[in-house]
This record gives sequence, structure tokens and C-alpha cells, in this order.
Amino acid sequence: MKRVLSSFLLLATLALPSWAGAATWDVDPSHTTAGFTVKHMLISNVRGKFQAVSGTVDYDPAKPEATRISVAIDAASIDTENAKRDEHLRSGDFFDAAKHPKLTFVSKQVKSLGDGRFEVLGDLTMRGTTRPVTLSVEGFGTQVKDPYGFTRIGGSATTKVNRKDFGISWNKSLDAGGAVVGDEVTIHLDIELTTKL
Repeated sequence: MKRVLSSFLLLATLALPSWAGAATWDVDPSHTTAGFTVKHMLISNVRGKFQAVSGTVDYDPAKPEATRISVAIDAASIDTENAKRDEHLRSGDFFDAAKHPKLTFVSKQVKSLGDGRFEVLGDLTMRGTTRPVTLSVEGFGTQVKDPYGFTRIGGSATTKVNRKDFGISWNKSLDAGGAVVGDEVTIHLDIELTTKL
């Protein structure tokens, strides 16, 4: 019985992915989504995303507070499933993608909150303006090997910003009060990272 139990424990250990130490992870753009939600005319939400995301994360599961994150998003890759609206969002009224082609986030501090949750403080830059933001992060607790020899982890992050803080202030007033576009924007990220271990 003891031999059977020992064999079972050995097989279980081999089947589980083992955490590597500190490593630099690359954002997998084909499995990462940078999305946002904003109020339209006070009655509904408009959702959009950016199609081009890149970046790196220096991460050691034993020292999460030492994590360093650097992410870049192509402003021109915005996609709200409406070509005319997307063209307007790329213009000088909003992201001004021609003059400010990148949105960036660089972490400054990471706090572990337990249960796979983190608070990440960093600098978000949009339209050439940089402001501090705090991301609520969860996940990144499971590490898997893909068929191509890469190790992968994944998780999600959210934050809220006022677009006017970044110089994105275009709007039109409604006859009954209020505005066409809300000021508060919810940013939601689903992130997959890869490394060659």
C-alpha cells in the first residue's frame, strides 16, 4: 500500500507544472485583449478594444513585489466595430493617433493582496499625458507548458480613469442635460504571458 501511495504522489508531482524562478515574460498579443467601456448618452455602454498590444513583465512568483511591467498599445489599432467611430477616435478629438501613436503603462509598485490578487501602481500615458493609475490584478497562479515549448501564465486587470485627465475632452451636450460621451472609462485587460524556460 505504501509503495502504491508513493508512486501515486510521484506521478502527481510530475504532472503538475513547476514554477520557475524569476523570468522575463512577453505579452502574447494573439491571446491578450486591452478593452474599455464608456457610457453613451447616459443610457448604454459602448465597448471597444485595441488590436495591437505588446510588452514585457519581469516576474518572480517568490517575490511578486519585485514585478516590473511595461506595456505598449498602438492607438491606431482601436476597434469598436464601427469604422466611422473608430476613425473619429483616432483623430485629434480623441487619441490623436498620428501624433501620439502609443498608449503605455509602466509599473512603479506591486502589492500582493493574497489569494492571487495584486494591486499594481504605475504610470499610464495616453495622448502624451502621463497620470498615475492603480490596476486591480488577479490570476497568474497557474503555469502551463504549450506544445511549442513555451511556458504560459495568464490573468486579468481592471482600472477606471477619467479621460479628461489625459486631455481627451471632446463631447457634445444633450438637450435634456448630460453629454454624448461619459468621462469615466473602465479599462479591462485579459493578459497571457509567455517565456521560453
